[in-house]
Amino acid sequence: MTDASPQEAEPPLGGLHPTLAYHVVNTLGWTTLRPLQRDALAPVLRGDDALLLAPTAGGKTEAAAFPILTRMAAEGWTGLSVIYLCPLKALLNNLLPRLEVYGAWAGRRVALWHGDTPASQRQSMLIDPPDVLLTTPESLESMLVSTSVDHRRLFADLRAVIVDEVHAFGAGDRGWHLIAVLERLSRIAGRPLQRIGLSATVGNPAELLSWLQGSAAGHRAGVVVAPEAKTVTTTLPAADADIQLDYVGSVSNAAKVIAALYRGEKRLVFCDSKRLVEELGAHLRELGVTTHLIHASLSLDERRRSELAFAEGRDCVIVSTSALELGLDIGDLDRVIQINAPLTVAAFLQRLGRSGRRPGTRRNCLFLALREDDLLLAAGLLLAWSRGFVEPVAAPPSPRHITAQQLLALCLQEGQVGERTWQEWLPVPALTADAQQITAYLLEQGFLNADGGMLFIGPEAERRFGRRHFMGLMAVFTAPPEFTVLHVRDEIGRVDPSLLADRVEGPRLLLLGAPDQFGTAVPDGMTVVPISCQSEGALEIYIEAVLPVPHLVIVGGSPMTRTLAELARALDWSTDLLSTDEFRAGSASERSMVIVATQGHGDEDMIERAVAMNPAYLGLVASRKRGEAVLGYLAERGVQKDRLGKVHAPAGLDLGKTTHEEMAVAILAELVQLRASGAFADVPAPRAAGRTGLQLAEAVDPVCGMTVTAGASGMPLEHDAGTYYFCCAGCRRTFEEDPDPYIRAVLK
Repeated sequence: MTDASPQEAEPPLGGLHPTLAYHVVNTLGWTTLRPLQRDALAPVLRGDDALLLAPTAGGKTEAAAFPILTRMAAEGWTGLSVIYLCPLKALLNNLLPRLEVYGAWAGRRVALWHGDTPASQRQSMLIDPPDVLLTTPESLESMLVSTSVDHRRLFADLRAVIVDEVHAFGAGDRGWHLIAVLERLSRIAGRPLQRIGLSATVGNPAELLSWLQGSAAGHRAGVVVAPEAKTVTTTLPAADADIQLDYVGSVSNAAKVIAALYRGEKRLVFCDSKRLVEELGAHLRELGVTTHLIHASLSLDERRRSELAFAEGRDCVIVSTSALELGLDIGDLDRVIQINAPLTVAAFLQRLGRSGRRPGTRRNCLFLALREDDLLLAAGLLLAWSRGFVEPVAAPPSPRHITAQQLLALCLQEGQVGERTWQEWLPVPALTADAQQITAYLLEQGFLNADGGMLFIGPEAERRFGRRHFMGLMAVFTAPPEFTVLHVRDEIGRVDPSLLADRVEGPRLLLLGAPDQFGTAVPDGMTVVPISCQSEGALEIYIEAVLPVPHLVIVGGSPMTRTLAELARALDWSTDLLSTDEFRAGSASERSMVIVATQGHGDEDMIERAVAMNPAYLGLVASRKRGEAVLGYLAERGVQKDRLGKVHAPAGLDLGKTTHEEMAVAILAELVQLRASGAFADVPAPRAAGRTGLQLAEAVDPVCGMTVTAGASGMPLEHDAGTYYFCCAGCRRTFEEDPDPYIRAVLK
């Protein structure tokens, strides 16, 4: 692995296809390429893997696209030859018009495929594939497993993959999912794929490139191209950017400073929460400043209106979360302002790169701290930057849950795979280190079946993921839906499900807008949700209370336990049927209902384990006499009497039951009755953030208290040697912004 140098590159424009070179000069008006674009020519044209590093708006897209289009023409590539991957659909939408133009210059077609692409357009692409396809890793996998897509024909001519914003993938589970999908594509295409990563400045570029290469690391040439990134991180701030830091003490003061400074200029203000975006935007509008807002809970149309208005405006402000940190094009701007401090130097560099794009201008950023500790954080971040520090991007270790998902996806893709050979599809050590354990677990739990040394989809996978053609299995990183707010048929935005975390009697009323827009004080029991509709209007909506999905844990292996599990699952309850060996610490939480039905084989041990977990309900399937004996024995062993007093022995309503089916009905009837009566309403949230490993355990979102799956779909976040899981992106962002209050609440 090497660094590219200007000496090894072709002369400016000299290495490009003549038609491309003509349009670069005569259509774009460029007399030369930027340093990154110049230095990337030689390695990309050679077919080397490459990591191209530059600040935001540093020309990374052209640095990859121009030599790849040149290589396509020189080598006569046909069919779908190049895939361009992005982490966000919005970024793909933003890039499409530009790449369509570049492709047309070279006589190539560029198309877009993601969740919002109409079915008619997808069908057209399958019949006549484009030369370059813009998509996401998740959409790629959907194509691989779809019965309506001939993936071997579609990807047979694939030669290269460009991964935009690769640093955004590398630090999380989506990164390992990306690598796994690329390995599968390489095997289908029958050749190593040239992998080109585009990234903001990172602290460990060589390691990031090696990770992106996957199984080809050490076997294929790889080059880090970063002519501009080095100067951005190592030069002192005063030498190459205008950086200022000030303490303002409040959001209203910050608005006054922004309104007074830089009048007549376009200003981009970054905040690290939607709430702060809304609050600052309201203050700026009160001061008569033309203000546009951007955050993830706004509808796509609202965001586009804000982006377009800002791009066309002059004396205006756009206030955004990190949504504008990635390479979305909002045109030239004059000033970048940061409220408080971003979490990382890398994020700061992304935001700083938004400024100084016009010739003769400098990169700039004004920090406005709202609190004294924010002032110290910003000063510390700037000190780290001035010393050349940038955080390394490190992939999570042991992505066993991703491997398990990929094995199931492979079975869907191929119909069946060899029990001892499926690892050949994922020849990356981190993905296959625990292959035998993963396979054994999926077989034991019924997610896979085996016959004649071949693996195929099992009944449990069919039951859990089979709806909508296994889309639930593909949507590994999709957060649970947020509430969509409509005005007639127009989508205004979305609100977070955590708004419903607090218990209220009957329907609840959400007031969407600022409190003063309703004319009166907000009554008790109503929740105000700031929302950024450009009309600055307000809505009232009623939401009926809905009980959370119950979690039932059944311990035992009798016919009655299997019947009870089937009945509970028919009600869409989250249900775990465990053996005595599988039932251990972490199998249940304080919101769980536990039924012990071990028929005298370890009743005492199982009840003692369950009591320690303090579930919302604990029942023992036994006669009254047997139940008294078990509880008496445990009391003598020192188990707390107040907890033993909560054990239901025997479990279930007394319905005169005789058969095991009737017994299961009686137990479920008691649980339904207790749940409907509100007996579990005041159960506190669990104190543990979740379990690790392969078990499909549950955890509690530390922000909103919702029960979520402790796996990839629970949006895991590593923090201080612990793993936390979240119901949605909003809760995860809230936790990342200020985790301490939520951690303290969990530890209480």
